[in-house]
Amino acid sequence: MEQFYTIQGEGYNTGRAAYFIRLGGCDVGCVWCDVKESWDAAAHPRQSTAQLVEAVLAHPGRDVVITGGEPLMHNLDELTAALQAAGCHTWLETSGAHPLSGTWDWVCLSPKKFKAPLPEVLAAAHELKVVVFNDHDFAWAEEHAALVPATTRLYLQPEWSRAARMTPALVDYVKQHPRWQVSLQTHKYLDIP
Repeated sequence: MEQFYTIQGEGYNTGRAAYFIRLGGCDVGCVWCDVKESWDAAAHPRQSTAQLVEAVLAHPGRDVVITGGEPLMHNLDELTAALQAAGCHTWLETSGAHPLSGTWDWVCLSPKKFKAPLPEVLAAAHELKVVVFNDHDFAWAEEHAALVPATTRLYLQPEWSRAARMTPALVDYVKQHPRWQVSLQTHKYLDIP
C-alpha cells in the first residue's frame, strides 16, 4: 500500500529510525482502524521484492517494519530473507490472525477482538501491544498476556480517538500491574507518518 522512512512511534522500538512497508489487505476489520484504505489488497500496486529492498537501502536505517493491513495475509518468507540478506532487521506488526511466515528479528503482536491470534504467533511474540478502547480491554489484555512467553514485553496503548478518556485509566492500571508498560502513538504527537 505504501512505504516510508520515519521514526517508529509505538511499543518497544519507539523512537528508532525505521523503514515501513505497509502491505495491502486486511480481513480483521477493526472499527477504529486508522488505515482502512489498506483493507483492499487489490487497490494497491504490486511491487517486487527487489524493488522493496532497493527502496529500503536508499535510506541509512536498517530496521524495517512490515505492517498492514494485516501483513500475514501474505507469505513473507522471500521478503524477509531478502531484507536480512541486505543487512536489515525485520520487525513484524500483526494481529496474529494468519499463519506466521517470514524470519523475524522482532514480532509485535497486537491482537484484535474481531479475529483471534493463532497459537504460533502468540508463541513467537517478542511484544504484546494491546490497544485499549474501553475498560473491558484490560481483562482482555490479561487473557492474552497469559498466552505469550514469559519473556514477552507487555504494552497497553490507548486508542487514539479515545486517548483523553482512556489514558488516565491506563496509567492507573499500569501502576497497579507494573509488568505492563504504557505505549503511546508518539508519531501522532510528532505529526509524522
